[in-house]
Amino acid sequence: MEVKQQDITLIKVKTIVLIALMSCLTTGLKAQNNNKMKNQAEIQAITDAVENYYFKGIYEGDEILLGSIFHPGTLLFGDVKGQPYFKTIDLYLDGVKNRQSPKDSGKPFKGEILDIRIVNSTAVAELNVKMYDFNYRDFLSFHKINGKWLIVNKMLTDVNE
Repeated sequence: MEVKQQDITLIKVKTIVLIALMSCLTTGLKAQNNNKMKNQAEIQAITDAVENYYFKGIYEGDEILLGSIFHPGTLLFGDVKGQPYFKTIDLYLDGVKNRQSPKDSGKPFKGEILDIRIVNSTAVAELNVKMYDFNYRDFLSFHKINGKWLIVNKMLTDVNE
């Protein structure tokens, strides 16, 4: 059986295309793995911020610790017991400072992260916060500013769960 030069050229082209395709797939898989690892690192950074600043600051009534995770222009919106709720971050932190902390009240406190979603330098965290006689559902909007995840908006409501 005689192999023609045209057949050899076709085999070479197919081999080159196959190698290029496999290379692209491998590069794509590496990029996906790198994105997943980067996303996991960002989720961990937000988790740490929520647990070590947000939950801890609320629980201990430490308005300075709590305030360090908020952007200065943050606004809070929602409803509590069916009544509209709106505060600036300054009013909110002043309330935390001047109330009996959950830690000092002796009542149970539990903060739980339900979900964190990240897109580029923005993220949303859904939380459940049980304190005093309330069960709050918080939605915190984060923005990564100068390498640090900060809360830029808080929405909350109390739920019967």
